[in-house]
Amino acid sequence: MKTIFIVILALVIAGFAFIYWQNSQVPELGHQAGQLTPLSDKPNGVSTQTADPEKLVMPWQFKADQATTLSAIKDAVAAYGGAELVSEDADYLRYVFVTEKMRFRDDAEFYLDAQTKEVHFRSASRAGKSDLGLNRKRYERLTELYNR
Repeated sequence: MKTIFIVILALVIAGFAFIYWQNSQVPELGHQAGQLTPLSDKPNGVSTQTADPEKLVMPWQFKADQATTLSAIKDAVAAYGGAELVSEDADYLRYVFVTEKMRFRDDAEFYLDAQTKEVHFRSASRAGKSDLGLNRKRYERLTELYNR
């Protein structure tokens, strides 16, 4: 009985250690030729540039111009809270959102496509298989804040 308890405890500790390790890994993200990094096969992210209908979200329309759009995105993220800006260019923003309780890290990107006047979005969790719909909910709330 004691051996079974030790084995189960070791497996639980190993599971938490693996999730912690995943959460600490910084993925290589960005955009090339107008395309954000594709999502993984895991159901823990959403993007405006995916063929998977379960992960697809709609791009946002530009505001008056690119600078105004960039500012509106920053304002929406600030109002949402819990994010750190880690990369910024004239047409790209990358944030890391940290969940309050478990301190999980989700990477979110915004690519401003000047040709189509659309903002492309990608958000995915670093750790675990599922995000329990958090990245989609974040997208929906950010959309509301952006459209104010």
